[in-house]
Amino acid sequence: MHYFEFGKRDTTLYSGGTTSSINTGLDEILEVNKVVQQNGSIANVSRILMDFDLAYISESIQSGVMPTGTKFFLNLFDATSEEVEAEQKLHVYMVSGSWKAGTGKLDHNPVTDDGASYQYRNHAAKTPWVTGSVLTEGGTWFTSSIDANQEYGISSSFDITFDKKDVRADVTDLVNNFIYSSSVYPNNGFIIKREDSGSYGNNNATASFDFNTGQEGDSSRLGNLKFFSRETHTIYPPKLEAVWDDSVWTTGSLSPLSSTDLERLKVYFKNLRTEYKESSVTKLRLVGRELYPTTAFATTPSELSVKYLPSSSVFYSVKDADTEETIIPYGTGSIVSCDSTGNYFNLWMNGLQAERSYRFCLKVVSGSGTTDEQTNFYDDDFEFRVVR
Repeated sequence: MHYFEFGKRDTTLYSGGTTSSINTGLDEILEVNKVVQQNGSIANVSRILMDFDLAYISESIQSGVMPTGTKFFLNLFDATSEEVEAEQKLHVYMVSGSWKAGTGKLDHNPVTDDGASYQYRNHAAKTPWVTGSVLTEGGTWFTSSIDANQEYGISSSFDITFDKKDVRADVTDLVNNFIYSSSVYPNNGFIIKREDSGSYGNNNATASFDFNTGQEGDSSRLGNLKFFSRETHTIYPPKLEAVWDDSVWTTGSLSPLSSTDLERLKVYFKNLRTEYKESSVTKLRLVGRELYPTTAFATTPSELSVKYLPSSSVFYSVKDADTEETIIPYGTGSIVSCDSTGNYFNLWMNGLQAERSYRFCLKVVSGSGTTDEQTNFYDDDFEFRVVR
């Protein structure tokens, strides 16, 4: 199963004399940038703050709807990043202090400073970023465990390359800290930044400014990474993706499809509708049968008798029907189930944007783990639309 939570607030923090007071809480673009001057010194850098509401996820884990082993991924989408020529690493940390999103934009004149900026976590109230008892700038985040019973990691990282700028970063440990250790790590969201080896902006009382090393502070020109924000008017806002295996397998009195059947297989949906409400949870029934069934005299035609597809070897994927981009990939969170009626899977429509059309694709693996293993894909215009 895949569940998506879209961003609650986000903003970019810009350093520099003229931009360190700017709030960008309503900008459509988020930036991780570093401006390197001709002499190799750093003119300014930028970092991203981002927050997701975890109330529903937390409730779902407590109620057993989501298992404790659920994986979480941060999804960011490239917004025409510039001059990205070298492989680089971005880091995600848990923000250690509260902050206000604000209503500013980078091009506002006069400057809007009613929310988080590089100088302040709430510029209008002049509430500073504080690390221990030390005033700092550029955000604050946890860089080491402050819990004696620490079970999960406190940071995540991911690679950016010239041809791969979209992000799907594993932030499972960070989200688990927010959920299971909220008294120690309250959910103030994530800060996303380039690597530096200084302690600038972290939660330690000895924190001090250090831009001298690491990809954030060296003289390498790494380009301007741009991602769509929650304010975007595109279909690419940031989202937190929860993934878990919700498949169950019981066949009752059903018979399996034979190896011969699987070689000449037709797969179709029994109850696919053209439209679904964006808040609905839907059980979709799959049927697999031989493409050219043998005619035989019987009380029930052979083409109507239901047989089940291979266990743990059938997957579904969801694509945007217009852009062809994959929203839900084949994998652990998209395994088809079976009960005494046949094969099926459940889908939470709230992770799909309303007023858009989507298409199911199917993957069937037969002879899994043997020398005769074969994989077939089915993309037969299984389209549907999500509506408000």
